[in-house]
Amino acid sequence: MKQIAHIHILPGLLLAVAVAIIAKWAAVLVPQIGGATIAILLGIVLGNTYFKQSIYQQGTKFAESRLLEYSVVLLGFTVTFQTISEMGLKGFVFIVLMMSIVITAAILIGKKMGFSQKMGLMMAGGNAVCGSSAIGAIAPAINADDEEKGQIITLVNLLGTVMMLTLPFLGLAIYGDDLLAKSALLGGTLQSVGQVVAGASLLDEEVVKYAMLFKITRIILLTVVVISFKKMANNKPQSVAKKGMPIPWYVLGFLLICVLNSFTTLPQWLSQTAQFVSGWFETTALAAIGLRLDFRKFMKEGPRFLYYGLSVGTVQTVAALMLIWLLRI
Repeated sequence: MKQIAHIHILPGLLLAVAVAIIAKWAAVLVPQIGGATIAILLGIVLGNTYFKQSIYQQGTKFAESRLLEYSVVLLGFTVTFQTISEMGLKGFVFIVLMMSIVITAAILIGKKMGFSQKMGLMMAGGNAVCGSSAIGAIAPAINADDEEKGQIITLVNLLGTVMMLTLPFLGLAIYGDDLLAKSALLGGTLQSVGQVVAGASLLDEEVVKYAMLFKITRIILLTVVVISFKKMANNKPQSVAKKGMPIPWYVLGFLLICVLNSFTTLPQWLSQTAQFVSGWFETTALAAIGLRLDFRKFMKEGPRFLYYGLSVGTVQTVAALMLIWLLRI
C-alpha cells in the first residue's frame, strides 16, 4: 500500500522539483529576482495553465507540506539560543499583542458581517497562529463542519498569498536594512509556515531565519488558542481529547536541534549540509505552493468572503507596523 501511495506522489513531486531546478538556474541569470520568487511565480503560472490535472495534486501537496516541515527542522542547525535571544522580550510581547489584536478583530469583523461564531474562531486562529494547520486543530475543538472549515481554509490561504507577495516589499521600503523589524513584520503576520518562508525568501536568508523565530513563537502558543476557543464555543471536553498537544512535530524538531546546537559544537560540514538540503527543500516547497494556487477556488467564495479576508489582513498589517514602532523592535 505504501508503495502505491509513493507512486501517486511521484508526478507532482517531480514536477515541483523540476520547477525548483529551473528556478535555481534562472536565479543565476537573474540574481536580482532570486530563486524563491521565480519558483513561486513559475509555479503559479504553470499550475493554472498546463499542470491543472489531479494527477499532480498528491505530490505537490507532499512537497508543499512535508518538504517545508523538513526544511524548518533543518533550520535548527543554523539557530542557537543566542540567536533567539536577539528577538528579546520585546519580540515576545509583540507576538502576544499581535495575536490578541488579530483574534479580537477577526471575531468582531466576522460577527459584524454575519459569519457564524465557529467561522469567526477559525478565521481568528488561522490568521493569528499558523494558517490551515491552526484551523485543522481548532475545527474539531469547536465542532465546526467540513464546509465551514473548507471555506475558511480557502480564504486564509488567499489572504496569506496576497500578503506573502506584498509584505516583503512593504517591509523593505519601510525598514530598509533593519533585519529584526522586517522579520517581525513577516513572522508576526503571515499565516502559514510556507508563506513566512516564501515571503522572507523574497528578501534574504537571514530574514528567513529570524522571521521563523517569530513564527514559531506563534505556533507554540497554538495550544493556548485551541483551549481558549474550545471554552468560548462551549463544547464538551472530549471534543479535542483525541488531538493531544496541538504543537506541530517540526516545531518540536526545530527546538530540539536548536538546543543541541546551542550546547554542543556541531561539525561545520553538518551545518553546511543541513543548510544546503534545507535550501533545496524550501525552493521545491515554494514551487509546489505556486503549483497548488488555484484562482478558480478563490473566486467561488464571493465578495463577502474576500472583504472579510481583506479586512482582517488590513488589521494585521496596520497592527504589526504600529507595534514594531511602539516597541522599537
